[in-house]
Amino acid sequence: MSKFIICFFSLILLGGFNRMTAQEFIPLWPDGKMPDSKGLTLTDSISGERYWRVGTPGMFAFFPSKEENNGTSVIICPGGGYHHYAYIISGTQIARWFTTMGINAFVLISRLPTSPDLIDRSVAPLQDAQRAIRIIRTNAIKWHLKTDKTGIMGFSAGGHVASSLGTHTEDVSGIDDSLDRVSFRPDFMLLVSPVITMGEYAHAGSKNNLLGKLPPKELIEKYSSELRVTDKTPPAFIVVAGNDKTVNPQNSLMFYEALRAKNISASLHVFPSGGHSIGLLNNPGSTALWKELCKTWLVEMGFADIR
Repeated sequence: MSKFIICFFSLILLGGFNRMTAQEFIPLWPDGKMPDSKGLTLTDSISGERYWRVGTPGMFAFFPSKEENNGTSVIICPGGGYHHYAYIISGTQIARWFTTMGINAFVLISRLPTSPDLIDRSVAPLQDAQRAIRIIRTNAIKWHLKTDKTGIMGFSAGGHVASSLGTHTEDVSGIDDSLDRVSFRPDFMLLVSPVITMGEYAHAGSKNNLLGKLPPKELIEKYSSELRVTDKTPPAFIVVAGNDKTVNPQNSLMFYEALRAKNISASLHVFPSGGHSIGLLNNPGSTALWKELCKTWLVEMGFADIR
């Protein structure tokens, strides 16, 4: 076989591979309608498997096969201290794992509060999360999703985005279009090593990046998710390592107690090891069980039909 023919077929195979692995990117906002924006033109800055600047907020969609799709969907908020997004290790890897269970996954790339384009740095991540869940529910028929089985997941500071979406009832993402009529309340929350509070046990970096160095008491309380739990807050599955030295495990304990005080179903798992690196792979000892526990919880709570 000639080198030309070999090269030709190689290009075909590579092209097919790229089409199969490429994920759809769904922008969150129509042109000129993004709230809390000064109108600056920014570009994405991506290096070292991190998003350092977000020019176009959106989400990467990961769909299971039509035969395996059970209609459940999860928005995944990567961690990074509100300074960057570790979108591979706490995003796309997790998304692909969900698709093996027939669950549709969306990796959210929301605006970082450090962006120079923001009018109010504190509200942008929540605006983007509300818009994301509205887009998913609006496309439920097209994507074969169940609108009452749409959840949110967050790692580290992404856990703060997720818990904020689950506890804030005020609509901060309305832009006078048809999506304003769609609910932004998630049906469940999955939180891994989450940042929850902006108070005593706050993660300093996340707090400073989201609220600034000297935020007023009112702003601290507004973005402390444990203070915003009501009887309408969705149930939660929480995973944390007792030896986490980055985000104090007290964040998870406080949120669990707040949920229980309002009779909200919550499952809290505190593992002895794992630090702040609980993820898809390489979890030490019993921490490796968190994925199976998460899967079992989704089935037990009726949020996913996983066979």
